[in-house]
Amino acid sequence: MLDRYARQIIDPPLNRLGRGIAAKGLTANSVTLIGLGLGLLAALVIALGAPALALIPLLASRIADGLDGAVARATKKTDFGGYLDITADFLFYGAIPMGFVWLSPIANGAAGAFLLTAFYFNGASFLGYAILAEKHGLKTDAQGQKSLYYSNGILEGTETIVFFVLLCLFPHYFAPLSWAFGALCFATACLRIYAAQKIYTV
Repeated sequence: MLDRYARQIIDPPLNRLGRGIAAKGLTANSVTLIGLGLGLLAALVIALGAPALALIPLLASRIADGLDGAVARATKKTDFGGYLDITADFLFYGAIPMGFVWLSPIANGAAGAFLLTAFYFNGASFLGYAILAEKHGLKTDAQGQKSLYYSNGILEGTETIVFFVLLCLFPHYFAPLSWAFGALCFATACLRIYAAQKIYTV
């Protein structure tokens, strides 16, 4: 819901930084993998009991996630690059809740399982919609220039990052925050399926 507004703010500086990184010879795929590594490090730090400290690699990973596209635009965008980027994103989105479950399995296990199920369902609806959009020739740059169709929804990347930051700042509220966010993920996926039914059955 907020991605299109966030992109207007962050894209110009990211594009400038991306051009500088590209000039130094670092590839977009390398930036993607660096971002993934930082995200997985954040999950490990959470699991080891330091959620607040995990904010450093977590936010750095999201900066890298924005930079890989900027580097690609400054050099050459490839289908594989887009595929690698979305795959890394989904691994990151699953790893952070897993870190909190490992941190406290008894307190966070049920809510974490619900949240991961919601992410799985929402991710499937997102990727399935992208496949249908490609098949029907639909294009959008509302969330920036992407390698695949990004359908909007109640929850998008911006909201998820804010959610993860809140979890790191208030880890004792993981369960209620996850139940609420997971419910919104389910709502987002259901609305996306409804939209697909309206568009792709005509």
